[in-house]
Amino acid sequence: MQPSTLSSPPTDAHLVAQALSSVPATDPADDPDTSYQFRTLWLSDIHLGTRDCKADALLELLRHCHAETIYLVGDIIDGWQLRKGWYWPQAHNDVVQKLLRKARKGCRVIFIPGNHDEFARHYVGLHFGGIEVLSDFVHVTVDGTRLWIVHGDWFDGVVMHAKWLAHLGDQLYIFTLKLNRWLNHVRHRLGFSYWSLSQYLKGKVKNAVSYISSFEQLLAEEAARRQCEGVVCGHIHRAELRHIGCTLYANCGDWVESLTAVAEQHDGAMQLLMWKSATSSPQVLAEMRAPAAAAASHSSTMTEPSPATCAS
Repeated sequence: MQPSTLSSPPTDAHLVAQALSSVPATDPADDPDTSYQFRTLWLSDIHLGTRDCKADALLELLRHCHAETIYLVGDIIDGWQLRKGWYWPQAHNDVVQKLLRKARKGCRVIFIPGNHDEFARHYVGLHFGGIEVLSDFVHVTVDGTRLWIVHGDWFDGVVMHAKWLAHLGDQLYIFTLKLNRWLNHVRHRLGFSYWSLSQYLKGKVKNAVSYISSFEQLLAEEAARRQCEGVVCGHIHRAELRHIGCTLYANCGDWVESLTAVAEQHDGAMQLLMWKSATSSPQVLAEMRAPAAAAASHSSTMTEPSPATCAS
């Protein structure tokens, strides 16, 4: 099916209206077995409305995984790209409708806008189809751990103070993704697995490494200042689950390349997941607890920082 097109860039109101289109009464592919149960799921940087969004893979995850609460941690819809040219294939619409359907069936869905879907920040405090729109939020895990949920662009100096440079960087990123598609097409024909050019460049360019480290540190410090034991964010497209000092830092990654999410199990354990379409299942990349929760349960599995240090 061909993506829908518009003759002129859409307004913010049109973006909202199109994204929150009506939900069909039935879906023949709805939750075939809901094999994986979580207390909470966090998804970010989906970038619906762009050609590199892996909507089909995300739809698989949403069909096979159930959570009591789903957080959409920003950049769900890419308003920056949609204003330049409308691209909205059926799969992208299916993702939105699937989330609306989950909300209708009792799942709490909270949308925390990011810089690419900043148009939605005009609607903070409202509900759309059962989805709550909030600027940020404090989630309390089953074992009492407080996690600050925020997209993360507030801590990006380029986005906040030099938006023109942020848009330029976005265009360079889009170019890198296009080049990456061509390179991986060649690699696939030669029998090689997927390789991310953008992630390689992020890891090799000194300024990019420094920026990511600074971003993570700032988020962890702000979460601690807000008396939270952890933070869950997105924005930088770098999936992560680790401790920074005494603060649990979780980054959801993205659905452009990494196909990752953060999850809370029913016992309070936090996991970093990667969706594997080949097996229709999530692969656990990392698992841990926030320091405060680990101290309360006298966990012996965490090596750094120690529970005693973080509880002091």
